[in-house]
Amino acid sequence: MTAINKDTLAGNWKQFTGKAKEKWGKLTHDELTKSEGRAEQLAGLVQERYGKTRAEAEKEVEGFMKDCGCKS
Repeated sequence: MTAINKDTLAGNWKQFTGKAKEKWGKLTHDELTKSEGRAEQLAGLVQERYGKTRAEAEKEVEGFMKDCGCKS
């Protein structure tokens, strides 16, 4: 994955969980909360729930983080 501003993401994760839940409705609130903005863990959840390849899931998560202003 590309560089992500992890401090920004972790610090604002509670705000982003709502947006993430809208994007990935199959993920539970608990799963999103436990991922605490860790891109790799979130990509793994997206991969598992949506049957995507790892590369597809990572690209999707990167795009989400960019949209949220979390990508450096």
